[in-house]
Amino acid sequence: MSTTYYTEDHEWIRVENGVATVGITEHAQEQLGDLVFVELPSPGASVSKGDALVVVESVKAASDVYAPVDGEVKSVNEALTSEPGLINSAAEADGWLWTMSIADESQLEGLMDADAYKNSLD
Repeated sequence: MSTTYYTEDHEWIRVENGVATVGITEHAQEQLGDLVFVELPSPGASVSKGDALVVVESVKAASDVYAPVDGEVKSVNEALTSEPGLINSAAEADGWLWTMSIADESQLEGLMDADAYKNSLD
């Protein structure tokens, strides 16, 4: 079973079998507009919660994507290198950014569930 959490910076993190997949929310991609470039992290990189890890660029602006928890990057979504628009079409599915191990699962407790995130947008 997977559980999805959300950050105030509009990232989502889905945890399944000890591996976390991270991306930006549907709301974030709508605010950015059509994405034209994604700079992904290097697998094996050690990250701390709050680190700017990815840059997404749209025709309107560039924006950092932050690590929601401490851990290590395991893999990146290579498809985004040639097709950054996957984030626009499926931000919370095929448009994921990276997977990671989680160093301290208690950090998930400070994140929002789907209802709390939705309410934060109102």
